[in-house]
Amino acid sequence: MGKARLEAFSDGVLAIIITIMVLEMKVPHETEFVALQPVIPVFLSYILSFVYLGIYWNNHHHLIHAARYVNGAIMWANLHLLFWLSLIPFTTAWMGENHVAPWPVALYGTVLLFAGFAYFILTRTLIAGHGGDSTLATSIGKDVKGKTSLAAYAVAIPFSFAQPWISCVLYVLVAIMWLVPDRRIEHALTR
Repeated sequence: MGKARLEAFSDGVLAIIITIMVLEMKVPHETEFVALQPVIPVFLSYILSFVYLGIYWNNHHHLIHAARYVNGAIMWANLHLLFWLSLIPFTTAWMGENHVAPWPVALYGTVLLFAGFAYFILTRTLIAGHGGDSTLATSIGKDVKGKTSLAAYAVAIPFSFAQPWISCVLYVLVAIMWLVPDRRIEHALTR
């Protein structure tokens, strides 16, 4: 089966997720600049989530580009990833509206953890379909960055109940770690 349909569908879903997220931000009714102050936490959580979605979009593109084909298992693994990503607008809004309260921060981290795990499953499903000696498998390697991200999310979730700001710092650090696109697949394809 061709991979173009899967990539186009995923791109469309991610575009809708970003649109929903921006529509969640409410415009202040006052016209003074100070009226924006209550919106700052919402805007900051939006920026973080937008960056995360951009990271997933970029890496998903590279991952699917390296695949030669998709099958039913790959399509379900991809849908599993999109499910978790589709929850980001809800957790983003809840976290922003409640000024980084423990439960919203914990749920945000839980969604990030499960999205990261779903991405890991997608990569393993693609590798299983293409073989352990495929370009995809060799370019992914041990996936230290992916495993480090999952560990950071797992640590951040319990911290949400003691010091939510520590959890938010961990979420930001993981995003910063991924801001530089993962070039392993690009390098493997150009060899």
